[in-house]
Formats: sequence, C-alpha cells, structure tokens
Amino acid sequence: MLVLAVLLAVLGAASNAAGTAFQRKAASSVSSGGGWRLLRELARKPAWLLGIAGVTGAALFQALALANGPLALVQPVFVLELPFALLIGVPLLHRRLPREGWWAVAAVVVGLVAVLGAAAPSGARTDASMARWIPVLAGCLGAMALAVVASRASRSRLVRATALGGAAAVGNALTAALLKSATGTLADEGLTAFLTTWQTYGFALTGIAAVLLLENALQAGPLAASQPALTIGDASVSLLLGVVVYEESVRGGWWVVPELVGVALIAWGVRELTRAVPHLRDLTG
Repeated sequence: MLVLAVLLAVLGAASNAAGTAFQRKAASSVSSGGGWRLLRELARKPAWLLGIAGVTGAALFQALALANGPLALVQPVFVLELPFALLIGVPLLHRRLPREGWWAVAAVVVGLVAVLGAAAPSGARTDASMARWIPVLAGCLGAMALAVVASRASRSRLVRATALGGAAAVGNALTAALLKSATGTLADEGLTAFLTTWQTYGFALTGIAAVLLLENALQAGPLAASQPALTIGDASVSLLLGVVVYEESVRGGWWVVPELVGVALIAWGVRELTRAVPHLRDLTG
C-alpha cells in the first residue's frame, strides 16, 4: 500500500506539472484579451485542454494516494512537482535548462528520498475526532491570517512573497488533510456520506483559498521567495498534520540527522531551480 501511495503521489506531481506546463504554453500563444474572452480563446487550444486534463488527473491521483498512504508520506512527494514542471515545461516551451538546474533537480530528488527514507512515515487512519480537528483548524487558519496581515504590513516584496507563499503552503497542507478524511469517508461509507461530511466542503474552501494565496504570492514578489516557502512549508506542515491529526508516526533519534540533511538538499535544490527559471535559454539559440 505504501509503495502504491508513493507511486500515485509521483504520478500526481507529474500530472499537475504537465497540466501547468501545457496551460502556460497555451496562454503564451494568446496575444491579448482577458476574462471570459481569454477563456474562450484558451478553450479552442488543444494544449489548454491537455493542461486542464493534467490538473484534473493530479487531483484524482492525490486523492487515491491519500486513501492508500499516510499524509506525512504522500504530501511531501509533491515536492517533485517543481522539478517535473521544469523538465516538462522547458522542452515544451523550446527552452534549455542550464547545467546548474540539473544539479538542483538531482538535489531535490536525493533530498526527498533521504527525508522519506529516514522518517519512514507510517499510519493507516483516515478519520479523526473533532477534538483533534478544532485546534488544527484554528492553528492553520490563524497562521494563514497572520501571514496575510504580515504581507500587508510590509513594503518588502521579498517579505510579502515569502509570507503569502507560506500561507499558501499551510492552506495546501490543510486541504490535503481534509481531503484524506473525505476520501476515507467515500471509501468506507459511500457517496452520500462523502457529500454530507463537513471535510468535503472544508477541503474545497481551503483549496480555493490556497490557490488565491499562491496567485497573490507570485504577484507580490520574486519566485525565489515564494516557491521555497510554498514547497518546504507544504511538506513540513503536512508531515506535522499527519502526526497530530491522524496519529501517524515518523522516526526520531539519530534519524533526525539524515532527515535534516535531506531537507537542506531539497531547500537548496528548490532555491536553485527558482533562480534558474529566468535564465532558461532558447533551444534555437
């Protein structure tokens, strides 16, 4: 089951990255327009439709992965979305990734393997009592609100992008935690129970909020500020929520050392990948 969960999570990360890449390719070919006009133009383009299919597939893969494995294992795998996005999007947009970018991709992959191998997350629960959910909801929503307030109070584009990226990360982690509970209800009790449980509407609302926060983070400042906060924050908070909400376990003791080394590799790789984006070279050049 754990191997299946990891495989589904990897497919989800790749599918979402492919969806994003195809959507960007379609958008880059539209010269003008906005709102409904832009949507009508995009809907005529096969690349955009492929992008929507990729994002939809990613949501399905994520739900299946969470139904088969612990949150603390599944969600960190989505760190691979950034390397996948570059590996798929770079040739699609006729660009070339510099050598430093390939080293960064390797660092993210090796770091993720080190973290998950050392932590060895385990757990099989898909439900939790309200006594666990109430403080988690208060903490996550409060952290998101404080991050938004901090972004508004600062004039620094770096601080604003980092704060909003962190808020989006918490939103993504909370969405995944609620999605795990909702999909567990669907599997155990059927569609009617899924449509009547509060977690179903909770993950829909927090998912929308996370997307809006991410869009604002990307507009507020450089990608090199928002993306590391989003990537590392999502994985870290998801691991914490898995332990707190679903009583999942991770290894401690001396295993913390390789875990921290893996986190450092991931952080360095993500930082370098976001720096590489503005320096992508044209394949025809």
